[in-house]
Amino acid sequence: MLSTYGIKLFFSSFLESFLQEKICLGIRKGKTQAIIGWGYKKKTEYPRKIAKKYNIPYWALEDGFYRSLDLGVKGSIPYSIILDKTGIYYNAQQESDLENYLNEGSFLSEDDLLRVNDAISFIIKNNLSKYNQSIDIDETYFSDSLNKEKILIVDQTYNDASVLLSGVNENAFDQMVNDALSYPHTQVFIKIHPDVICGKKKGYLKKYLDNSNIKFIVDEVSSLSLLKQMDKVFVVSSQMGFEALLLGKEVHCYGMPFYAGWGLTIDKIQSVRRKQKHSIQSLFYAACIKYPYYVNPFTKKKCELEEILRILAIQKQCNNANRGIFVCVGFSYWKYPHARAYLQSTDNKIYFCRDKNKGLILAKEKNAKIVAWSSKITDEFAHECQKNNITIIRMEDGFLRSVGLGSDFNWPFSLVLDQKGIYYNPLSASDLEYILENFNKRDDQEFLIKQAQKLQNLIISKGLSKYNVGNNQSLKKEDFTNNKRLLLVPGQVEDDASVKYGGGEIKSNLDLLIKVRALNSDACIIYKPHPDVEKLNRKGKIDEKQALLYADYVCTNVNIVKLLEIVDEVHTLTSLTGFEALLREIKVFCYGMPFYAGWGLTNDYQICVRRTSYLKLEELIAGTLILYPRYYEWTNSCFSDAFDICSSLLNTNGKQKSPKWARLFNSIREFIRAGFK
Repeated sequence: MLSTYGIKLFFSSFLESFLQEKICLGIRKGKTQAIIGWGYKKKTEYPRKIAKKYNIPYWALEDGFYRSLDLGVKGSIPYSIILDKTGIYYNAQQESDLENYLNEGSFLSEDDLLRVNDAISFIIKNNLSKYNQSIDIDETYFSDSLNKEKILIVDQTYNDASVLLSGVNENAFDQMVNDALSYPHTQVFIKIHPDVICGKKKGYLKKYLDNSNIKFIVDEVSSLSLLKQMDKVFVVSSQMGFEALLLGKEVHCYGMPFYAGWGLTIDKIQSVRRKQKHSIQSLFYAACIKYPYYVNPFTKKKCELEEILRILAIQKQCNNANRGIFVCVGFSYWKYPHARAYLQSTDNKIYFCRDKNKGLILAKEKNAKIVAWSSKITDEFAHECQKNNITIIRMEDGFLRSVGLGSDFNWPFSLVLDQKGIYYNPLSASDLEYILENFNKRDDQEFLIKQAQKLQNLIISKGLSKYNVGNNQSLKKEDFTNNKRLLLVPGQVEDDASVKYGGGEIKSNLDLLIKVRALNSDACIIYKPHPDVEKLNRKGKIDEKQALLYADYVCTNVNIVKLLEIVDEVHTLTSLTGFEALLREIKVFCYGMPFYAGWGLTNDYQICVRRTSYLKLEELIAGTLILYPRYYEWTNSCFSDAFDICSSLLNTNGKQKSPKWARLFNSIREFIRAGFK
């Protein structure tokens, strides 16, 4: 059992998931293994004093080096924690677990080295850091200094423990400035700490603001994107020095941070305890893989660094995509929380306007983008937006949506936001079509294909689909036929936009059934009505007697996955069931032009001349389920990805509850409909 002083109760319970130890307040005689506190800051003097008094070890906690999307001072919960039983990494005045491990020497196996190089490459590609809320920049940010050698001086927060315990005082910051300015033909920059930019703390170097030979970087820019543009980096003890080493930059250390003294940096002071020489790979392995604890914020289970990097990368990507000003037009009130969630960012403004014309005026006034539910955007409205040079983002349900129907007000775990068109309309291009058409040009194809294979196996093994509704009772092919081909015809919502735009000449479920029977007279056909139609929420019902003129069976209230486990073929207009069948490597015949048709994976009765690439199944999965949608985890109020959303859908509490009024309305509607049956 671990005891704590000065750590809030809610955070103590959160720490238990990291440390896999029971944490209590105060000492429990005979049970307390150690007292834990937040580092070696001033506020931990009391718990350290108590530990000494009772002859109990004091163990120091601290944030890991890849912590969260937003700042800790803004209340963001960390995804990584360090527990040091000897000291703490930023205290150069004594040993730490990290220092002792590094002093044992460099002993990475080939697998370790491969793992480290992959992680570093991923970090550099995605510009990941301790905090990840800042914008990425490129060389255009320094257009007036392109031909000069650039030196970056990194400021830190005043009296931060990592400065006070690094072996120097505030004079080291002045020395950095003097040394940097002594280099000829250079441009010197000073980077302000994010906590200082947001007004939470003060720094050391503000007094140089009037120096004409120095340019201050006061914008909230991501550290790696900034460091990529620099030639030399001067630090006291900032983590940015470590990140600069990952990029192969020349790093001058004026204090003794954890990464100094190992032969990788130019050090102004020395540490007699640090005796080994290290590569950046062995240093990274020790500091970022072996030293911290990582916990997946969605599953609340311990995980590895790579899982946290994956989560941070998707959160950063969505955060950046959502910067700016948005006017949401034509949304139902119950969908307002959906729009706010899927458009959330550390740097944006969102307005709602029920009237589309008023929304257009507001967007023009605010220089904003318009967001609307895709089916609400008429050709006339799209033309007006184009005429006024206003970007439209079309919002629509994703492909792993919820536990329960959207028409029953169940909140979505995935949505798509498309700026080119929308995936179900083959009459014009869409972001998804662009992703799929250009997939073979990506430099991360191999990584995405491996991810797609893992996701495909997860979805199949867990029996997941878009809505995850219906009876899960197992079915047998023999229950329907012994020797005939068993075909599934999934019904659709007949007034759905995917039928309107992608169905071609076929516009009804009955017409589709007639067509399938005409082409497959010797087959056994199962017709499965759409769940929205089954519940009378949407249009498309076929009288069962009429359906049985062309189908052999009509299956209602059955989980679509159970049918996919036994059928030989799926014959569809534009239903997502066709894509779910492809995941399970079932033959699919498309009578319309859904998003997954035209890539060489389906038997198509229509063509789309824009789709010229031939895709592997894994490439279709990667584009459709990994790159195109956004995933949102409601419990933690943050963006996630398909893997973690699968976990949420499988959770017994995975059904995200809609507002009370929506649930009441749905219950009354169900009661009334039951009375008419």
